[in-house]
Amino acid sequence: MIPLGVTILVITWWKLDNEWAASRGERFDLKGSLLYSIFLVMLMYGFSRLPSPGGIALVGLGVVGFVGFVMFELRAQSPLLNIRLFRNRTFAFSSLAALINYSANFTVGFLLSLYLQYIKGLDPKSAGLILVAQPVVMALFAPIAGRLSDFLFILTRVTAETVIPMVSCGLIVLGMGFGFFSSPNTSAIMGSVEKRFYGVASAIVSTMRLLGQMLSMGLALMVFALFIGNVPITPVEYPALLKSIHTVFLICTVLCFFGIFVSLARGGRTETSQGPR
Repeated sequence: MIPLGVTILVITWWKLDNEWAASRGERFDLKGSLLYSIFLVMLMYGFSRLPSPGGIALVGLGVVGFVGFVMFELRAQSPLLNIRLFRNRTFAFSSLAALINYSANFTVGFLLSLYLQYIKGLDPKSAGLILVAQPVVMALFAPIAGRLSDFLFILTRVTAETVIPMVSCGLIVLGMGFGFFSSPNTSAIMGSVEKRFYGVASAIVSTMRLLGQMLSMGLALMVFALFIGNVPITPVEYPALLKSIHTVFLICTVLCFFGIFVSLARGGRTETSQGPR
């Protein structure tokens, strides 16, 4: 990672020197950064502890902290996160679509790795080779992406008798959906803001991805806590494991369905004298 990181820094310094020219002289929002870090840590850690009382309390405090952060940023002269960008319909709905997309998809690999190893009896290497179908297909389809919703319904029907090709088929379709969605949605977000906000917009895309991944894993662990509990997964727990997997995939499918309408609600991009908005 070190050579790649150094290369990125060199290219950034060499080629992107005009990106922050419009923001020259703005002060770093230290207070906003601290508020953001505090509420996000409480939210993420609290969600990982659900449904315990402590987890619920931390999530509640995280939500309160988020509201306080938004109010502070709206009054800040040089905000860490320009909340006013969300007044842009395309930007707001595309960011929400990204959050829903990652919330619905990130846990798939985790759940299927458990399914393939415990229910189907595969070793970790074989399970990993099957799971690689999704990112490979995503990489192939992302550059030519159009608009397509994610598809999880196939995976909500897996049982102990489900054949591996059916699981692979579900992962392939999911990878296609992810590939067709991710690139155009990111393009819509970046194209809906002025050039001087590219850095902020890119950071928000990353934030939506990380929040979605956190919510996705939190959802899976919360369902596990409800159906299985804090016990080792043994053959006795396999029926509860399958029920947990079905429940999470069903919730994720509903999220994907809702994400279709969020993506459609953002509308198309229009050109202005300042470029795409």
